[in-house]
Amino acid sequence: MKLSRYVLASVISTSMISGAALAQSAASQGFSYGVGVGVNQEIYQGYSNRTIPLPIIGYQGDRLTVYGPFVSYKLLDLGNISFSAKLAPRFAGFDESDSAVFSGMAKRKDSIDGGIGMQLRQDNWKFTTQTVFDLLGNSNGQESKVSVGYSYRAGPVIIEPAFGVSYSDSKLVDYYYGVRPDEATAQRPAYKASGAVNYNAGVSVTTALFFGGMTRLGVEHHWYGSSISDSPLTDRDTGLSAFLSWSRLF
Repeated sequence: MKLSRYVLASVISTSMISGAALAQSAASQGFSYGVGVGVNQEIYQGYSNRTIPLPIIGYQGDRLTVYGPFVSYKLLDLGNISFSAKLAPRFAGFDESDSAVFSGMAKRKDSIDGGIGMQLRQDNWKFTTQTVFDLLGNSNGQESKVSVGYSYRAGPVIIEPAFGVSYSDSKLVDYYYGVRPDEATAQRPAYKASGAVNYNAGVSVTTALFFGGMTRLGVEHHWYGSSISDSPLTDRDTGLSAFLSWSRLF
């Protein structure tokens, strides 16, 4: 089901993935494997919490980082500032059968996003920004993200609180949360969505204490913009997500 994969994408944010890869590669580079589980509060009507098991296959090299379906390639490294090309799936579509609220609606397809990101590290602070575009032309939209995080060590544990802001343009939001005129019903009025500013705040904890690998726990709270929360397809404007993973180098 498309919504199952939507949860995967929202639980495993880019910051979680890059943090896990960096933690794993702190001592060395190479291939990694592991398992994880994600839990997310859905904002579409007809869904509450969903739990999904996640296999993890990754690679960390000098320039290339792969963590599951997320790929980053470092284009330029200037010490504490780096620029990278990004490639990631956007699992945000739905089928008519996924929920009663989608009855009679056309399928919204998932896609692949590509773009450019920048990362600045200063002492224990990390500032990241990226802009990605729909490469398959399903929504023809784009999304920009900015986040700031701080990491500190407490014995064998690394704690990383972070805060982020993202902007999804009107094409992206309307594709996934809009209702076309020919899809409107008495219970589901036509709705054309505008761009949305979304916020998230969370904390992750990473440790190498268990089973010779890296264990990572992350929790995030999400606040969705009004053009998403006002959609007749949604019934929430906030939600929590959590992710627990364990990975180990080959």
